[in-house]
Amino acid sequence: MPGIIGRKIGMTSIYSAEGKATPCTVIEAGPCVVTQVKTQDKDGYEAVQLGFGERKEKNTPGSLKGHFKKANTTPKQKLVEFEEFEGLNLGDVVTVDIFEEGEFVDVTGTSKGKGFQGVVKRHGFGGVGQSTHGQHNRMRAPGSIGAASYPARVFKGMRMAGQTGNKRVMIENLQVLKVLTDKNLLVVKGSIPGPKGSTVIIEKWN
Repeated sequence: MPGIIGRKIGMTSIYSAEGKATPCTVIEAGPCVVTQVKTQDKDGYEAVQLGFGERKEKNTPGSLKGHFKKANTTPKQKLVEFEEFEGLNLGDVVTVDIFEEGEFVDVTGTSKGKGFQGVVKRHGFGGVGQSTHGQHNRMRAPGSIGAASYPARVFKGMRMAGQTGNKRVMIENLQVLKVLTDKNLLVVKGSIPGPKGSTVIIEKWN
């Protein structure tokens, strides 16, 4: 679907005329440069590649420098492909005005990483046993993970301790509350994944 690349600014609230507060997230959406136009004849599918954010020239590989030079733009930090964009050519600029207030979007980002965590924090386990009657460091233990004799293995997908967060997450069907074209800002209802300053992808909801 058509969309744009942005950066999460943070959260705030918008108050209605009745005084009701609505939590929302502010996103710096674009401007994005068209760095490549893929066609059915040459690439096997149709898509538009957009670039967002500035990248240092010295940290850009030579092959990418030529890629950006074709589009007559500076090196970009993030490249994302979008389908169903029409009427765009190499070097065109896509801004936040492709969205309208009241419509719905899907926002994709990388959730905050929380490191290696136990089952209580990772899966919401209640812990086992009591803190008295001889119990020792068992309050946040996972409990049994399977039988020893049969099947004598741990089933795939068993909820156990491990890496928490730092995953690609899509939040669907978020309403656009405000579009500030002069400041390239998009205000959506609710929260989106990732910390402040992280890169997100905003697509029109289908």
